[in-house]
Amino acid sequence: MTIYEYGTENEKKVLFIATAGLEPYWAFQKQADALGTNYHVYAVAADGHDGQPGDFISIEKTVSEMSAELKRHGVTRLYAAYGLSMGGAIVVRFLATGEIPVDRAIIDGGILPYTYPKWVCRLIHMGDFIAMRSVTRSRKLLELVAPPEKFTAVGSDPKEEYDDLMEFYKTYSNKTVSNVFWPANNYKLPHPAPKLDTKIEYWYGEHEKKARKNDMAYIKSYFAGVTFR
Repeated sequence: MTIYEYGTENEKKVLFIATAGLEPYWAFQKQADALGTNYHVYAVAADGHDGQPGDFISIEKTVSEMSAELKRHGVTRLYAAYGLSMGGAIVVRFLATGEIPVDRAIIDGGILPYTYPKWVCRLIHMGDFIAMRSVTRSRKLLELVAPPEKFTAVGSDPKEEYDDLMEFYKTYSNKTVSNVFWPANNYKLPHPAPKLDTKIEYWYGEHEKKARKNDMAYIKSYFAGVTFR
């Protein structure tokens, strides 16, 4: 795991989970840098991503090591925490452990644990692994499921960005790909949830409300007072 810092001169501390599950850190670097204008940002890139040593193992391990590293940086309270997709799962687990208080948190399309029978979870995991490995090895398939005209950032060159993505995908081990889809969908949370003073918002895109339905129901029942945007 690597924690990058931005805006170290600023007082308010923000945790920014730059790991959306098999996405490169550079996809979020501009946002982390922009946040650094007003906040002291701790941007986290998980193990097994971006050519870092080791494999991604689990949400639980990531949160434990991240919490310890933040404490080594002298962090005793956070003004805010933000996580996207798998990064949202990391923030949910981080809030549930209660090791470092957080004033406000944004779970952006975040993944909550599956509630299906274990055999169903195994079948989903197998399908996810095969699909993702196929995408990481085929430029045509990548562009089919994620059309460049829709997913390329404004001002970026689609060809160059997708060339970079295909090179980036070569850094992933099978273990990391497998673990992104099993622990990220089946991580553990303490029950009942701890009582928090954190203001929590769950964000979802205008076209993903149906896909996030179960996640939204779970987080609404788990944390008190979650608002949706």
